[in-house]
Amino acid sequence: MKTFRAFSALLSYPTPDLQAAIPTIGQTLACEGLLRQEQIAALVPLLASLEMDDLYDLQERYVLLFDRSRTLSLNLFEHIHGESRDRGGAMVDLLDTYRAGGFDLVGPELPDHLPVLLEFLSTQGPDQARAILADAGHILLALSERLARRESIYAPVLAALVALGQIEVTPEAEALLSERDDDPEDLAALDAVWEEAQVTFGPDPNAGCPVSRDILARMHEPAPARPRAASR
Repeated sequence: MKTFRAFSALLSYPTPDLQAAIPTIGQTLACEGLLRQEQIAALVPLLASLEMDDLYDLQERYVLLFDRSRTLSLNLFEHIHGESRDRGGAMVDLLDTYRAGGFDLVGPELPDHLPVLLEFLSTQGPDQARAILADAGHILLALSERLARRESIYAPVLAALVALGQIEVTPEAEALLSERDDDPEDLAALDAVWEEAQVTFGPDPNAGCPVSRDILARMHEPAPARPRAASR
């Protein structure tokens, strides 16, 4: 399902290749038929921004949201396991799911990175994709609500995923939403959070195995490796 591949690209770090691909992504979202018209309309501001805005501004916005705000991290297991060893075991299980689905992983990102998961879902059938979305439903719902609170231009992507997964509010989602949102401008507080979270994964060689961020390669466009922060 190409809609999941399109969402994977939209949630990836902005690059010139992504900007060039936006017309194709927009056409895919409009034509495949998974989204309602109002969901497509809600995505138009993000599509327009990614295509037309200054690339450095787009990259800075992305880093501020998803790299410097732990409560908005796109690494899904971080929201329930932090950096604990339990996350390593969950990574191994997810890698097994990818391999069973014939999905090859290459690149720098972790298996639980949402764009990677969405790329995998694009290779699966509707029922399997919906079931996996539902498994991560409490995390996706929390991300959706947090982005909506910030009036983020990315919020409609998560809202659409919540709708596609037919995800409802659960006690697990409410527990995540009860956590105080990070302030990405408070660098001292963020440093303290990351220092407390650091731990080394177990000896399994697959734990923490890097996976693909080259989402656009499957659209026949190479994507360069992402730096950790944007600079002018």
